[in-house]
Amino acid sequence: MAREIIRVEPLSSWLERWKAPTSVATRHGDTLYVSGLPPFDPQTGEVLDAPIEQQTQRVLEQLKLCVETAGSSLDQVLKCNVYCTSVEMFPVVNEIYARFFGPQPPARIFINVPAWPGRFDIEIDCVAAV
Repeated sequence: MAREIIRVEPLSSWLERWKAPTSVATRHGDTLYVSGLPPFDPQTGEVLDAPIEQQTQRVLEQLKLCVETAGSSLDQVLKCNVYCTSVEMFPVVNEIYARFFGPQPPARIFINVPAWPGRFDIEIDCVAAV
């Protein structure tokens, strides 16, 4: 069984501007893998320079778009990896994250990272069932 590259517009096009050698989402059988993405400004496609609340909201909206475009949903997310530039942001990220995943959230890890090549603080990737 071959993997399938899932284009998620406009995210795939915005990611191509960065010349990043990655796909927004890939599917293999009944499993979907969604890449971590910066918080793109939905109006311009540029990386959103905003407080962590807005960045987290945007990243999770993008994650939702990805899983739904691929025929899945947030209810089918099995595992998320949250990458953030400061553990001090954990409570805020956690509060917003909980709004998206409700009372039965997927498995998750929160990883502190030093930085990315851009002015943003968070990325979240996931694995979901389709």
